[in-house]
Amino acid sequence: MKTILIFFVFFSFCVNAQLMRIGIFTGDKINRITFSYSESAYSIFGDTTYIGELNTNDYIDLTALENDSIRLVFGVIEFGRFSKIRLVQNTSNGFLTLTQKMTEIKPRKYVGDFEISRGKNGLCVVNCVNLDDYLAGVVESEGGVGHHLEYYKAQAVLSRTYAVRNFNRHKKDGFDLCDRVHCQAYHYKWRFSKTILDAVVQTKNEVLMDANGEFVEGYFHANCGGQTSESDYIWNEAIPYLKSFKDTFCIYTKQANWQKKILKSKWSKYFQDKYFVSNSDSLFNYQQFHFQQECRKAFFVHPKYGIPLRDIRDEFDLKSTFFSCEEEGEYVILKGKGYGHGVGLCQEGAMKMAKFSRKYDQILEYYFHESNIIRLESILNISKKDITVEQPVTFETFFENSKAE
Repeated sequence: MKTILIFFVFFSFCVNAQLMRIGIFTGDKINRITFSYSESAYSIFGDTTYIGELNTNDYIDLTALENDSIRLVFGVIEFGRFSKIRLVQNTSNGFLTLTQKMTEIKPRKYVGDFEISRGKNGLCVVNCVNLDDYLAGVVESEGGVGHHLEYYKAQAVLSRTYAVRNFNRHKKDGFDLCDRVHCQAYHYKWRFSKTILDAVVQTKNEVLMDANGEFVEGYFHANCGGQTSESDYIWNEAIPYLKSFKDTFCIYTKQANWQKKILKSKWSKYFQDKYFVSNSDSLFNYQQFHFQQECRKAFFVHPKYGIPLRDIRDEFDLKSTFFSCEEEGEYVILKGKGYGHGVGLCQEGAMKMAKFSRKYDQILEYYFHESNIIRLESILNISKKDITVEQPVTFETFFENSKAE
């Protein structure tokens, strides 16, 4: 608990000024990328050298070279080779368009500053962005557009909680968090709905904490199929506030049901090869084609076989672990419910709750039992007396203290 309190002291004072460092395109090998003007001029620096100003219709082209340097072309002029390129916005809320060359990934727009260096897979692109702008991009990437304000507020609180809890997760890579689902999807700046930005602003500094005063694991998924999952069914870790329960808000939404057809021979071979199920086991040979799951389970057929449903989902690329089976000729038909791991907040359920006039705190309490929304500054006011750190607290000392304990 002490390390969390130390973190709050630093974070509460610095949250408005501290820039998040987010790795962009981290799942791709980038050897060449362009930055083009979208809104607001940017100053360009190659190492410590001022190159010029990126204005309307301008672009820079960066290429990773074999000697760990980066070639910078500004317009049609090559300005040299550098170890680090920085793009600094000249006014607030400026943004650029990033386009990977020789890939099929669509261009993305990001607000804030940028830092480009050589990484393991070519270029390492870091977006230096304030927390609110980052969260608005995350909420739109994770939640889509066209939904109710109260849903976006719930998603904003969860995303902020994750960012605070996992800050500096990618320190060894040169940034704090990445842009993939591995951290939180961050595929572009906020673009389409001002409601998303309003949700971030109206929940400013709010995080979700459990009954023990710890940050919650803010898991969410698209649709639970009418029943959320126990956390240990998916990750072998029982989390008290993430219990399975019936959720009727999502059962008539678009991702509530699915179906998949698999060859019986392929289905049976998987269990024989990986789990050594014997052909002489008549009970299993029948149940593998007639498995029924009215309520969520952790194992296929019976726990004694030790076949986790999550493994079957991964092997056959299923939308969820919440499925039943039946035979149809040479095929086994899987009839499933929901989309995603089923743990935590059900997005389509939360969207429906918001349409039914539920407030964001009610939505979060529904999916995260015995949790509370807490403002960072209120925790700071309560906990100052409990902190006995004589030197100034930084992120570096926070993580050193965390390791020590």
